[in-house]
Amino acid sequence: MKVLIAYSSKTGNTRQLAEALHLALPNADLCPVANAPNPAHYDLIFAGFWVEAENANTDTVAFLKKLGGKPVALFATLGAYPDSQHAADSLTAAANEIPDGNVVDRFICQGAIDPDMIGWMEQLPADADNAPTESRRQLWKDAETHPDAADLQAVTDWALAVLEKQA
Repeated sequence: MKVLIAYSSKTGNTRQLAEALHLALPNADLCPVANAPNPAHYDLIFAGFWVEAENANTDTVAFLKKLGGKPVALFATLGAYPDSQHAADSLTAAANEIPDGNVVDRFICQGAIDPDMIGWMEQLPADADNAPTESRRQLWKDAETHPDAADLQAVTDWALAVLEKQA
């Protein structure tokens, strides 16, 4: 089975997951989505992204639109908690970008937030949607430690299970 691991990473979080996947699947091709080869040459595609505005980031959306009819396993990182509605909605939005999509599985974990984004949110007025609050600052602090070793092991275990189901 020919496997592609294509990812986009702004702060390095998603790249860490992609590299962990590649260690578990060393025969897979690994590359950023911007340099991804023709997906038609692959039997399974792991597509990784960072969440931007409750969807895959722009570069990944463009890549996902090329994956119609292919088995795709989505993996992602975001600043929010992975069991949040925001995480679930982001994975669904990304899956919906694939024409005639065949999303075989999904994985998401928390990742450190871009410091520029935190700086921007710190400047928001108190009544803004993403304005800093005590709970939001705790979320940012929690995100700083991810992805951690447990996240990397979880994505590896997930990928091996996806591959086994597809074989």
